[in-house]
Amino acid sequence: MPNIIDTITTADGTCTVHLFTPDGPQAQVPWPGVVMYPDAGGVRDTFENMAAKLAGYGYTVLLPDVYYRSGDWAPFDMATVFGDERERKRLFGMIGSVTPDKMASDAAAFFDYLAARPEVCGDRFGVCGYCMGGRTSLIVAGRVPERVAAAASFHGGGLVTDTADSPHLLADRMSATVYVGGAKDDASFTRDHAEQLEKALTAAGVRHTIEWYPAGHGFAVPDNAPYDPAAAERHWQAMSEVFASALPR
Repeated sequence: MPNIIDTITTADGTCTVHLFTPDGPQAQVPWPGVVMYPDAGGVRDTFENMAAKLAGYGYTVLLPDVYYRSGDWAPFDMATVFGDERERKRLFGMIGSVTPDKMASDAAAFFDYLAARPEVCGDRFGVCGYCMGGRTSLIVAGRVPERVAAAASFHGGGLVTDTADSPHLLADRMSATVYVGGAKDDASFTRDHAEQLEKALTAAGVRHTIEWYPAGHGFAVPDNAPYDPAAAERHWQAMSEVFASALPR
């Protein structure tokens, strides 16, 4: 798929982004815009391939470097990062640096960028994310609701917490269609968390689906150890259906 590397000026600096569009003659037609938020490992070859695949379903996909504030950071090896104390500490430090306020501020800049691109139609967008990015998707849907038409979270963690900035507490601000795909035996998103999120979304009148996948946390991302091809394929189908039903064309 065509891949443009560009930069977006945000409130905190300059964020490098990849922009993927459908291939072939259809690439000349404006498509709905989607922001894909990577997992804790950040942008890498795996996510470039995933963003390109999503573009193939008929979307203009923006893949941002969510760690741009950390400068020229060294990529993580997802096969070893959690077993290496030094790398694990670096990873969690970078995760903690991306606060809900920063997620919302960045998202506004990303949406402005998409709205100005000739490859994009409409002024409301889709967001999708994995693990940490799944949490970001729901936060952005609640913090920038006027710009988000659909939000998808896959094996997202921290969707329900005891803190004041828990994503589920934003349900009454959301206007997007929400899809959540949970992983089995995932301590970061349990059955109790799902029940609380379900109640919050239902009470707020948010159109939503919460489903469970018979695979571990990380099932949709090919370079994660729990990657599950069948679950990953199911996630592509689910996401394409949600976006097709909710995004403007």
